[in-house]
Amino acid sequence: MRLYEYESKSILSSRGIPTPKGVFITDLSLLTDLSFPIVLKGQILVGKRGKAGLIQPADSMEEVKAKIDLMLHMKLNGHRVKGILVEEKINVQKEYYVAATIDRIQHKPLLIASSRGGIDVEYIAETHPDTLYKKHFRPGKAMERYVARDIASRIGFKGTQLTAAEGIIATLYAVFLDYDCKLLEINPLALTVDGGLLALDAKIDLDEDAIYRHPELKELAIALRHEVGELSDREKIAKSAGIPYVDLDGDIGTFPGGAGFGIAVLDLISHFGGKPANFMDSGGAPSQERLRLMIGLLMDNPKVKVIFGARFGGISRCDDWAKALVQYVLENAPKKPMIMRMVGNMEEEGRKIFEDARSSNPQLFENIKIYRYDTPIEEVVKEAIRIAKTI
Repeated sequence: MRLYEYESKSILSSRGIPTPKGVFITDLSLLTDLSFPIVLKGQILVGKRGKAGLIQPADSMEEVKAKIDLMLHMKLNGHRVKGILVEEKINVQKEYYVAATIDRIQHKPLLIASSRGGIDVEYIAETHPDTLYKKHFRPGKAMERYVARDIASRIGFKGTQLTAAEGIIATLYAVFLDYDCKLLEINPLALTVDGGLLALDAKIDLDEDAIYRHPELKELAIALRHEVGELSDREKIAKSAGIPYVDLDGDIGTFPGGAGFGIAVLDLISHFGGKPANFMDSGGAPSQERLRLMIGLLMDNPKVKVIFGARFGGISRCDDWAKALVQYVLENAPKKPMIMRMVGNMEEEGRKIFEDARSSNPQLFENIKIYRYDTPIEEVVKEAIRIAKTI
């Protein structure tokens, strides 16, 4: 679960990491006693804010009013600006990069630091690998202060600034552990013209499954929310029903069984040249009502041209899946074609339910195919892609 910049800074500031003086507002009426120059920073859970015009300097109240009014009505990648962080403008001498994350290959926490900040760390690694320092840690183990000092020294800090940087690095890693973070990034860590160090920008990504362990977040008005920002209407419906569901940009609705198979389906569709419209997990023996809701999410998506479904019957039985599908078709008479495959537990019973319904209502089921075990899943995916490209 990503935090807004102002939320990330409030956590860091509460632990003693210096940040610029600022205030978060959602309305101009909340803004008083400004000392210019200042910087206006739109608060949104996507990157590239600067290029989108969501980070702007201001030297007068007239500028502030005009720019804030514009920002509050902006969208970036479909996400609205939540509010504006109004901060003092800092005169920067040099920018550094410090972050803690999880190395998914080595399964260990990883501290990354560089003498070059303010740009993507991937770019730093490609163009200036000699400026990047990485250190792995044993899971759950705190960082010793001498280690933090060594890291600060390696990226160029000396004297009193070395001591200050040591403290920031050690505290950053402590916060990373204490809050069950997936990522904690200060970029840039700014050396000001007067020799101080400030977290000029900060990003925190929390493990949403561990939010319950941190009631202190409520004091900062931080509550569980969607990881990447605003939910779509379908995602809101799915979330309220407890259905794992994420909208994507494609035109093939996916209705597979199980999260792992759901991810594999996305890969298969992409591999064969199609574009999935969503991720969904319909495994775990869901009720027929729940299954019908899942189908409805795809039918109601105007981008979806065809629905791909598959059921490997185990705990989640094929006959229950067939009953839900048949009832949805009888009640809603959907127009979108459905290409599916059904194998496993209670397969024959499920197939009979479907064939009986087709015999009684051939027109309702003429655009729905359910393949057997002897048709490879790849061929079913290819047919769904072919149909999507012809509609």
